[in-house]
Amino acid sequence: MTNKKMTMPLVQCLSRVNGPQTLGRGLGFWIPFAAVLVIAFVFPMFSDDYTTGNVAYFFTWLFMAAGLCLMWGYSGTLSFGQTAFFGIGGYAYGILTINFGADNGITLYALGASILFGAIAAALLGYFLFYGRINGVFLGIVTLAVSILLERFMAQTAGPQWHIGQARLNGFNGMNGMPALTIPWPGGDIVLLAGPGFYYVVLCLLLFVYFGIRILVNSRWGNVLVAIRENPERAEMLGYDVRKFQLGAFVIGSALASLSGVLYTCWGQYITPSSMSLTSAALPIVWVAIGGRSDITASLVGAFLTLILFQTLTVNGAQYALIIMGVLLLVNVLTAPEGVVLQLLKVRFKIGRRK
Repeated sequence: MTNKKMTMPLVQCLSRVNGPQTLGRGLGFWIPFAAVLVIAFVFPMFSDDYTTGNVAYFFTWLFMAAGLCLMWGYSGTLSFGQTAFFGIGGYAYGILTINFGADNGITLYALGASILFGAIAAALLGYFLFYGRINGVFLGIVTLAVSILLERFMAQTAGPQWHIGQARLNGFNGMNGMPALTIPWPGGDIVLLAGPGFYYVVLCLLLFVYFGIRILVNSRWGNVLVAIRENPERAEMLGYDVRKFQLGAFVIGSALASLSGVLYTCWGQYITPSSMSLTSAALPIVWVAIGGRSDITASLVGAFLTLILFQTLTVNGAQYALIIMGVLLLVNVLTAPEGVVLQLLKVRFKIGRRK
């Protein structure tokens, strides 16, 4: 009996991985998924450290896209505040590690604390937004204003008086010199710089978040979230507290944005206010829209491909990169409003899903 009780939650979780709210429920999906996963794990063995670190850089941004997919795609809450929580996570990690160092696993504690700071900030902001009945375009405006406000505030903290303990905020130049992620290990700590070690840690975290969101959105909580997205008035008439569910999705999505900020800061060992700028706030919307906001797989694939395209455009013609991204978003909205990647995946797997 004890074994059965222990295995039941595991069976339920596994069944939710293939639930109705996510794309792909058979061998036709999971065999290609496993093949891509194998390629991802062996990639550093056949690549140089620079390329591996560059791919890890792309991975760090995908947590933000996953959080936006949960908020926008599954609960219908469009937020421009992902970069605000990205910055909160990055700056919190920098302040904690500069003040307390990297020994004895302090960077891991700092990582967890930084995500917690982002979640608490999101809970406070979200409470006033959702329980104040602010929704639709007004919610997008408020969250965008928060991002710009934080960016402007941090940009003017250049003087020596702007410091928290030993951590100088440094204004528009940003903070630098914070230690990389360090894992305690017998015989000496493992320092995860932007190379294979960091790549594997971020990849494993990304897989954990991906399957976690699949399980979450296919649970009863996720089904209610989708019902709220489709018709919040009807969900409220059925007795659900719409604000509570929207707040929960907002907090989780914002915490994932903070995780992106922490990992980005670990990767480059710096964070600047420009990561919270107006342009930066708009880019996650483009990534998720092109991928397909109503499915976590399509969102992450679309975000990854769009990040590669954006970096290529920036390197070869920075002045045209944002223009081309804007044109891509416009074409996407006019020709494939559900998302280009999602439409292609539906054709590939012959899946007719909900809108």
